[in-house]
Amino acid sequence: MVMTNGRRYYPGIWLSLAVAFPAWILGKQFSLVGGPVFAILGGVLMSIVVTNKQHYAPGFSFVSKRILQSAVILLGFQLNLTSIFQVGQASILLIFTTICTALITAFIGYHLFHTGSNESVLIGVGTAICGGSAIAATAPVIGASDEEMASAVSTIFLYNIAAVLIFPPLGRLMQMTDASFGLWAGTAINDTSSVVAAGQIWSENALKSATVVKLVRTLAILPVTLVLGIRQSKQKEAGDRAKFSKIFPWFIMGFLTAALMVTVGIVPSLLQVQLINLGKFLIIMAMAAIGLGINVTEIYRSGKKPLMLGLFCWGAVTTMSLLMQRMLQMQ
Repeated sequence: MVMTNGRRYYPGIWLSLAVAFPAWILGKQFSLVGGPVFAILGGVLMSIVVTNKQHYAPGFSFVSKRILQSAVILLGFQLNLTSIFQVGQASILLIFTTICTALITAFIGYHLFHTGSNESVLIGVGTAICGGSAIAATAPVIGASDEEMASAVSTIFLYNIAAVLIFPPLGRLMQMTDASFGLWAGTAINDTSSVVAAGQIWSENALKSATVVKLVRTLAILPVTLVLGIRQSKQKEAGDRAKFSKIFPWFIMGFLTAALMVTVGIVPSLLQVQLINLGKFLIIMAMAAIGLGINVTEIYRSGKKPLMLGLFCWGAVTTMSLLMQRMLQMQ
């Protein structure tokens, strides 16, 4: 009986892997787009021709939840807390301000554009922290559907591409230094790969600065998911509030534990690289499962509202990052 229950996951797992591998290869060839986006697009295209989705649904659900949580834990191995906290007081203040700006703007945009509650949270968190990874960590905490998650990832991706194309020429027009451009890119571009791409286009020094700032932003996953977990528990009926242990994102504690292991130096460098790469692949696999399991009709129905909210959040963060840098330089 146990084997029978386990085997029902196999079809969805294997199909997710079949989509994930080419997406992973394409992501390496076209890093500006990235494997997760190729995986979602490939999954959506494959879902159009897949019949009998109920046969694959248990596996898709397992990959998009359990495998995704495992991936988030493994991504903690890319963080060294000691080097991250050396970014300086001014950078921490700038990061905190832009994160708050994104979340507040998402709340305002939720009422302004009448987007879905979960979708607004995911776009706000994706803009505030680290794009697809933050969305992946937050979605299970708030109970977001696959359609909501896919819509948020697609929205964030669009503005990642725009940032890589716009930021370097705009920064040169404003005569920014390597340090200031690194701060701007690190705080106002959503996804890590896009931050790296923009930094590489500018200079090696800007790349280092932007990457460290971006990693500090990533740490905000911990308090944000905790607050959202508490909020989710309070929205349930009084009789369910004692069950917060079922809502709390325990996998985030695994993420923090992984970062602490790297910080104290107990993880060999070769193993660290392998674990990070495995985590990145598992995220691609999870995105493939999400793409395979979503309802294309529902995505189409969401229309322009998520894009408008994403632009609203991204524009506010981009502007606030520049204003805060100017204010800090004046002090």
